Amino acid sequence: MKKSWREKLANDNGLPKVCEVSGGQGPRSGTGRMVIAAPREVDALMKKVPRGRLTTINELRAALARQHGADFACPLTTGIFSWIAAHAAAEAASEGQKRITPYWRTLKAGGEINPKYPGGVDDIARRLAAEGHRIIAKGKRRVVADFDKKLFAGF
Repeated sequence: MKKSWREKLANDNGLPKVCEVSGGQGPRSGTGRMVIAAPREVDALMKKVPRGRLTTINELRAALARQHGADFACPLTTGIFSWIAAHAAAEAASEGQKRITPYWRTLKAGGEINPKYPGGVDDIARRLAAEGHRIIAKGKRRVVADFDKKLFAGF
């Protein structure tokens, strides 16, 4: 039987892990101490973002690195775990749960709406507009105008 999104979120698989990354291993991510966070840690940070404020995957990565005393957090797993947290929240909402992770407040770099989150770009844009954010189109992408002025730094 296929695992639910909430089961995937709850499965830590031995994470978090902090490891050394040298120049040849991570030219795109960096060198030094890297943390691979647990899915629940990413979800917990996403839950902290209050109504009217926003965060980005890179802000989550910086907070995770600080929490674990690392130089940076893995960009790939942080993105995947935010995606899992978003789908787990949508799954909980479809079952009638009221207080869910506000995944629509977590944006990609540059304030771009993540099209892979549940409901797609249109649903997320509607949710953000309901919280007072202005959405603008940049080609095929949609971004939140002045998102950097509404970044949440309380991690």
